[in-house]
Amino acid sequence: DGTENLLQAYSHNRLIKHLMENCCRTYHCPAARNFAMGRWECPVPSSPACNANCIGCISFQPQEESIVSTQDRLTFKPTAEEIVEFTVPHLETAPYPIVSFGQGCEGEPLLMWETIKEAIIEIRKHTSKGSININTNGSKPDAVQKLCEVGLNSIRVSLNSAQKHIYTAYYRPNNYEFEDIVESLRVVRKNGGWASINYFVFPGMTDTMEEYEALRKLIRDTDLSMIQWRNFN
Repeated sequence: DGTENLLQAYSHNRLIKHLMENCCRTYHCPAARNFAMGRWECPVPSSPACNANCIGCISFQPQEESIVSTQDRLTFKPTAEEIVEFTVPHLETAPYPIVSFGQGCEGEPLLMWETIKEAIIEIRKHTSKGSININTNGSKPDAVQKLCEVGLNSIRVSLNSAQKHIYTAYYRPNNYEFEDIVESLRVVRKNGGWASINYFVFPGMTDTMEEYEALRKLIRDTDLSMIQWRNFN
């Protein structure tokens, strides 16, 4: 099968091992499975650390919590070489190809932006095909700008609310603020890229007039391209 072929072809690549054995075979991640099948989106986990402490984090929960994380987080920092090795062939051969930094099985990819930048530069030396995306909390707009300059095409920022006080209470950010997220979305649009939000819907909060007005403002302020609505269950 696709997973076995990739494991054999890239037997020395830690990221392939993580994606195939952990994401694909253990957690049945749709993106990892698509990669194994040579189509559409190829996930590129790149950061074991995070600068948010989300209450509902699916890849890390403190030991004293009664809630257990649903999956194990990436435990190493991939090199640009490891990333380039399998993303270039995917972009070259897959239908409607996209490579996405930032997945559920990792921390915050912008903490590894230098490695990602190096990888994007190298990827684009080999192929101009497909899209390069980052799924992120949008905490480092300066880093986002630098990534756009070397070829980042799109960003998807996750948030539970367009209101700062509600966002902050859930994400519990370290060394960044809600305003940084807004700026990251703006930066991508100013560079001609695609900007979307991964918007967690929670009845009784998302459907309030205050949230509606805040979301309208966010859309206008950032020139947002798309909203991906998510049931916050």
